[in-house]
Amino acid sequence: MLLPFIVLIGAMFLMTRSAKRKQQQATEMRNQLQPGSGVRTIGGMYATVKEVNEDTVLLDAGPGVELLFAKNAIGAVLSDDEYNRIVHGIEHDLKSDTDVVPNDASSLTESDDSADDAAAASDDKSVDLGKKETADESAEATQDDEPKKTDGDSDAK
Repeated sequence: MLLPFIVLIGAMFLMTRSAKRKQQQATEMRNQLQPGSGVRTIGGMYATVKEVNEDTVLLDAGPGVELLFAKNAIGAVLSDDEYNRIVHGIEHDLKSDTDVVPNDASSLTESDDSADDAAAASDDKSVDLGKKETADESAEATQDDEPKKTDGDSDAK
């Protein structure tokens, strides 16, 4: 009878401890805000930090749009690469000096002539995606399609 209460109290202790840890990490993240950082609010708006005060943050949401938010409304501080990818659609290219992998496999072949020949050969073939008949079914179908030859007397009996 005492065991379920002990287990319940232990589970509650573990849950409150992890919640306190998450809350402490969020507070530290908000206290480290700096002007120029990209952030996401708890409402899902992306903006750049313009000014940080004790309890508020001034965000630049676009040309001529400045919004004043409570620090608690900041959901995440984003890295520069992630902010640019999400807001501006700019992918940071870490390997800009290397060749880009092509989207199709034709440029991966050794010679361009063999790729052209393979493409021409594939265009000549027609692809049938219908049901394939087995040999027995096709034989029965041809027998049923052909009219049977009779003497003419067999029906008149």
